[in-house]
Amino acid sequence: MATERRTPVPWSHCNDLDVVTFILHSSGLTIDLYPEVAQIDLVLLSKLLLRSSVRVYSPTANCFQMADGEFVNGSDDNQDVAPSSKKSGRASLLDSGEDFTMLDDVDDDVDDDLPPLEDAGGGKKKDSPAKEATKADQTPLEQEEWLDVLGNGQLRKKVLEAGAGPDSRPQRGQNVTIHLKTTLTDGIVVEELPNLSFTLGDGDVLQVLDLTVQLMEMGEKALVEAGAKYAYGALGSSSPAVPPDADLILEVQLLSANDAQDLELMPPSERIILANRKRERGNVHYQRTDYAFAINSYGIALQITEATSRVDISQQEEEELLDMKVKCLNNMAAAQLKLDHYEAALRSCVSVLAHQPDNVKALFRKGKVLALQGEYAEAIKTLKRALKLEPSNKTIHAELSKLVKKHSEQKGAEQAMYKKMLGNPTNTSVQKHRAKSSWSLSWKWLFGATAVAIGGVALSVVIAARN
Repeated sequence: MATERRTPVPWSHCNDLDVVTFILHSSGLTIDLYPEVAQIDLVLLSKLLLRSSVRVYSPTANCFQMADGEFVNGSDDNQDVAPSSKKSGRASLLDSGEDFTMLDDVDDDVDDDLPPLEDAGGGKKKDSPAKEATKADQTPLEQEEWLDVLGNGQLRKKVLEAGAGPDSRPQRGQNVTIHLKTTLTDGIVVEELPNLSFTLGDGDVLQVLDLTVQLMEMGEKALVEAGAKYAYGALGSSSPAVPPDADLILEVQLLSANDAQDLELMPPSERIILANRKRERGNVHYQRTDYAFAINSYGIALQITEATSRVDISQQEEEELLDMKVKCLNNMAAAQLKLDHYEAALRSCVSVLAHQPDNVKALFRKGKVLALQGEYAEAIKTLKRALKLEPSNKTIHAELSKLVKKHSEQKGAEQAMYKKMLGNPTNTSVQKHRAKSSWSLSWKWLFGATAVAIGGVALSVVIAARN
């Protein structure tokens, strides 16, 4: 495929936290990858996947890496992006180039007392002894049957039963149904779901499924080995029961793939249910400290609530959609604060207040963002407004007291700096005033004494003349 070659760009300019898209032009396949993309051997991957022409696109840096390792700036007008992500009337934030790279509480019972933000599973993790033994027992031919999806050994796929061909592969944004059996590496069955349905690429399921189902043909059955970071990560899971840092083996069969319903034609009641489902998925990501994925889920829910409707909608349904939108914006602001995305968090809070000026959560978070940006006066004003709405809120009281103290310290530091810059003008003016006062007092005494002396002489002359 021809593309205009421009000034080379180093890979360091492409943010590791971007969602990076591999476009395999000969097969029309699109795969979303994550920070591990930097470890991928592009030439090897192109040979494995039908010798396709491979290129990597980083939305933030706006640069391409071709299979030969050369980087070029800009976009390509002939880019073959699968259109299915638009079929539902919206584009996933993973497609949009949203910078993920990922609150004191999130709406609806999301606990904020969470462990520190961690990479789920950490960097390139050493394989478990059982996994290494399995690899050692495999013949070279058997190893060739495995597709190293990301090129880092952490996500491998093997076809057990062939499907209907490359043209039958599902596209991002489609609703897919799979049969899933999940086991630990020691053979313990974690769960078995005969009909698991989800929207491909929306982050509704584990990363391993979003990444590998796109590679499957209709009817295909595959075995997938997934490192912990693409499964339940360092936290593990209580339901289903998965230990922390556990690798998984998944048996997946693709049963169906259908285009998502057009949001404009979807009944409002169904839109509300769908938006709430995406929001709840965002809450799950938030609880697991996967804030970037939480932002993605909240963003998708927002797109659903904001879609125009070409069907009748009642006043109550409009209010429910607006309420859902406000919840998503509030939760998104909380996740953005966790990632120190202050400008984005401020925009989310402002959007909430545009619909609900007295929303206490939005006012509180807006105050926090302004304080973090050093705008103490405006932050105090915003928090006082929130406190007026909820006078008994101890959290707002504590935050406001802290800001007032910081603001006072800031003003004191500024005054000290000004005095230092101007050479302590207060003391100088006092000294000048004192010097001027002393000089004025001396002249007054001098003039007074002279007048008395002259008067005495004149009086003596007059008396002498009379005598």
